[in-house]
Order: sequence, then structure tokens, then C-alpha cells
Amino acid sequence: MSTRILPAAGDADAVRSLTTLIGQLPDAEPLAPVTDSTQLVDTLSRLAAESLDELPEVVVVHERIGPVPALELIREVALRFPAAGVVLVTSDASPGLFQAAMDHGARGLVALPLSYEELASRVQAVAQWSAGVRRHLGAGSDPVTGAGGAVVTVSGAKGGVGATLTAVQLALAAQTSGHATALVDMDLQTGDVASYLDVQFRRSVVDLAAINDISPRVLADAVFRHDSGLALLLAPAEGERGEEVTDRAARHIVSALRSRYEVVVIDCGAQLGGAGAAAVEMADRALLVTTPDVIAVRGAKRAVRMWDRLQIRKAEETTVVVNRHTRATEIQPPLIARITGTAVAATTIPAHFKELQGVVDAGRVHELEAKSTVKQAMWALAGELGLVRAAVTGHRGGRLRGDRGAVGFRRRRDGTG
Repeated sequence: MSTRILPAAGDADAVRSLTTLIGQLPDAEPLAPVTDSTQLVDTLSRLAAESLDELPEVVVVHERIGPVPALELIREVALRFPAAGVVLVTSDASPGLFQAAMDHGARGLVALPLSYEELASRVQAVAQWSAGVRRHLGAGSDPVTGAGGAVVTVSGAKGGVGATLTAVQLALAAQTSGHATALVDMDLQTGDVASYLDVQFRRSVVDLAAINDISPRVLADAVFRHDSGLALLLAPAEGERGEEVTDRAARHIVSALRSRYEVVVIDCGAQLGGAGAAAVEMADRALLVTTPDVIAVRGAKRAVRMWDRLQIRKAEETTVVVNRHTRATEIQPPLIARITGTAVAATTIPAHFKELQGVVDAGRVHELEAKSTVKQAMWALAGELGLVRAAVTGHRGGRLRGDRGAVGFRRRRDGTG
């Protein structure tokens, strides 16, 4: 039986060296190499969505992969695709790095310069381990598309466009439809999720920042269980402490949440920091909220271009949500799509702030009436995104009717995500 091996390296010389040697291994079936962390995760997601059997038995990650550091990438692959064994190729074969690689989920380590015998030995051992894992999971299992649920980030084209309200209502729709849902405030300096939901809290996302291995108990201690059923991981009350949440910490936190909840909605605010950038990059779907005015749409265009320059997210992988939409405005969704180069959600949010003012001022947006057109639109948006299966237009008293099915989307590269 052949062993499918997926090489991942960040430069042409490393790719050439890896693919040449892998091609010489007995019973090896080399897959087309990937050259960055995003491409690796996307490739594995696509294969896993088809079938568990489509995943490669071995993923060989070169130390010079980017933009995500090799160890952080290995952790994400190990969490999301546990049936694929990872081998790290590195120039540092010290016991310390070996231990760190194992702690992050690698199944083997090969030292540079590459040796045929060492690579063959490691690949064979990891392939056998992978085969055992797959037998344990069972050939008829559902595709292993990751440990847990889907991650949706909500960012604002600028401040005040309604990103936080959108994030809260999407999370409420998912929770009400029967999905275990976490709502995370990653707007670390000016986050308002706690104010919108009338929450007094002691712990925040900062309490997880220094923890490398976030266990279910540690995570449970950090989240606030809201009356609506949402698990809230809130921004710190002292905004200056937001600097403690690095991009690395954010990756650990998002991975831990993904492994425990079916849906994770993250409010990233309008200012992009390292933590927010990491969340947007890891998300199955990244939303960018704008209003149909010149200033906000220009802000959306700047944000999309910046995400692309920083290799966080491509324009075609971003979905713009139009808030405060009216038929009379000159700037309509098709024009916004052309300006930003993104997909625009088919569901727009109407400009009816009077429906919101009472619950916003009271900090009780979870009590927004079911007949509110704003709520109906936002819950319809949740349905469009795949966060609920039931038709959200058919909810009564805040309850969704229909199936409690699993979340039905993963990050796509066809311009709709």
C-alpha cells in the first residue's frame, strides 16, 4: 500500500530537495507540494471534506514554512487533522526542539541536511501510526475536518459600523439553533461585548494568554456562561492588558475553542492587531462589516488590501456584510463587491436603529424582539453562513424551527468565503 506524503516548505530549494528525496522513498506517493501555512491548511481542509481516506498519511513540514511558524502550524494541523501524522524537518535537532515538536503534535523529526535513511525511517513509522489512528476512527466515520467546530470572525471596516452587534446576533442564532457556541471579544482595547450583554466579569481572554496547553478545565474557568447559553470569552476590562494577547496566544486560544465548541464567533473590531490577524487567518469564514457610505466602503477596501498584503486573507476569501442598508442609498451591494473585490453577503441588514436603541442602551441586545427586522436579517445571515440549518425567517420568540444539524461549512477558496 502506498503512503501519501504532502511536503510543505517555504522556498524553492527546500521544496526541490524534499520532493526529490520523498520521490525516492519506497511505496511513496508524493502529493503536490504546498509553499505556505495557509495553503497547507486549505489543502488538508479540502481533502478532509471529501473523505478521511483522502488525507495524506504523512505531512512533512520544513522549518522555513511561513507565514505561521512551523511549530504553531504543526499544532494546528495536529488539532484539526489528527489522522495525518506530521514530520518536522529542521536544522536544529537538539533535545529541546525535539521535545517542543512533540509537545506541539509532531510525530517525528528529521535533521538537515536530509538523509534518505532517516527520512525513510521517520516516514514509515509515522505512516504506520496514521494507519492505526484511521483504523481506530473507523472507515465509515465522518470526515475529520478539525477538532470541533467552525470559526467565524467579524471585523469592522471602521469603528461604529455594527460589527459587535452582528457578532453577538450571529452567535445567538447559532446557540438558539442547538449548537454549542462561544462568542469571543478579540477587540482587546475597546471591546464592547460585555456591555452589549450586561455582563460583569472577572476573567478575560488575557487569562489564557500565557498558557501554552489550554485544557478544557482551564478554558471553562476563563469563559463566562451567559443566560442565553453563550460561552463568552471577553476582552480585558483594562485595555492596556490586551497587548498580552500575542498572535501566538491567539492561535492557541482559537484552537482550544474550536476543539470544544461547534461554533466560535470572534469579534475582531476595526483595529487589526496581531491577535486579530491570527484569528482572521485561522477562520473558516471572515466577515467584514461595512455601511453603504463612501467612508466605510473605503475603509473596507483598505482592510481587504491590507489583509492581502500581510498574507492574512485574500479578497476572494472575505465576505463583506452590508449593515444599515436602504434601497435609496446610491452605494448598493454590487458596487461594494466591485470596489472591494470580495463577495458580498446576499443578506443585508436594514437601517432600523429605533428597533435597537432600547436594548442597546440597556445592554440587553440578547432580548431584541423576534419581530425586529434587524434581528430577522442578522439571523437570516447566520443561516446563509451555515451557522444554522433551520430557516431563520421561521423563528418564533427567538427559537429556530427545524433540524439541529451540524455546522455545514468550511473555509472555501472559490470566492464565497
